[in-house]
Amino acid sequence: MAQPRVRCPGISSRRLEAVAYIPNLNGSARLAALLESLAEQTVACRTVVVDNGSTDDSVAMVRERFPEVDVLEIGENLGFGRALNRALARDESEAFFLLNNDVVCSPDFFELMLARLVPGVDAVAGLMTRADDPGTIDSAGVVADRRTLMAFDYLRGYPVAAADGAPPPLAPSGGAALFRREAFDRAGRFDERIFAYYEDLDLALRLRRNGSRCVLAPDARVKHLHSATLGNASSRKYALTGWGRGYLLRRYGVMTKPADALRTIFWETIVCGGQLLLDHTAEGIRGRVNGWRSARGLPRRTLPPDGLLQLSTRRAIRNRIRERWGRSLP
Repeated sequence: MAQPRVRCPGISSRRLEAVAYIPNLNGSARLAALLESLAEQTVACRTVVVDNGSTDDSVAMVRERFPEVDVLEIGENLGFGRALNRALARDESEAFFLLNNDVVCSPDFFELMLARLVPGVDAVAGLMTRADDPGTIDSAGVVADRRTLMAFDYLRGYPVAAADGAPPPLAPSGGAALFRREAFDRAGRFDERIFAYYEDLDLALRLRRNGSRCVLAPDARVKHLHSATLGNASSRKYALTGWGRGYLLRRYGVMTKPADALRTIFWETIVCGGQLLLDHTAEGIRGRVNGWRSARGLPRRTLPPDGLLQLSTRRAIRNRIRERWGRSLP
C-alpha cells in the first residue's frame, strides 16, 4: 500500500517522498515494536524493511501485521552498509531515514526530523535515549577525535536536557538519522568493505569533507535498546568494531604522524586491554589486524578540515567510560 507523500518544510514547497529504511536480522519482536511506533507518526513516510537473510519470522511478521510496509529480502547477511546501498539504489527519494530495528520512535519523530532539513543542511541526527531510562541520552550522533579518529556516541550518559542548545555532532548515528540523498550519493554512499560498525563514521568524514552540514534535532527522540542484535560486549561485536577501527586508521593515514601514532597506540592498548581483562576476548585485537590488512593498497582518504574534536586525555577517558557503561563522570 502506497503511503501518502509528506510535505518536507525544509527542502522545498513541493511535495517530497521521504523513505525510512530499517536493516533487520532476526529481530522480529524489536522490529514489530518499531513498526508500531511508525504507524502512529504525525506524518506518514514510506517504510522499507531491508532483511539481511533472517531465519526467524521477521519477514512473515511484517507482511502479516504491517502490509503497508515494503520488504526487501536480501537473502543473505550482507552487512549494514552493503544492504542499505542495495536498497537505496531502488529509488530516487530526495531524503531518507535510517533506523535501527531496536528503536521505538516518538510519534512526532518524522515530523521534527524533516523540519530540521532546511537548505544548507544535509543530515539530521535524532536523539536516541536509553530504553530503560528515557531521561538519559544513549546517542545524539557521532563525534570523533582528529588525532586518533576515536569515535564516540555524542552526549552519551548525559540527561536529555543537555541536548538543548548543544553544538551539532559530526554526523548522525546510523540508528536514528535523516540524510539528503544528493549529499549521500556525492559522498560515495556506504563503503561496502565495512560489514558493520564504523560505516557511519566513515560516511560522516566523507560528507564533512564535501562541505555537508549536520544538525541535531533534540526533540526528535527514539528509545534505544543498545546493541540488542549482537550484545554490548560480545566477541562478535568486538571483532567487527575492531575491523572497522583498523581499516579506518590505515585508510585515513592516522598513523603517519609519529605523535598521532603513539597516541593512537596508547588508546588502542587501553581499549583492547580492557576487552581482554573484562570480557576475556582478543577478538578486538584480531579484528584490528584484519581491518588494517584489508586497507592495504587502497587510496588514502583525507580528513575534513573541520568538524573533528581535539580531545584531551581526560576527556577521552570520560568518553570511553560513557561508551562502556553509559554514564558520565562528575
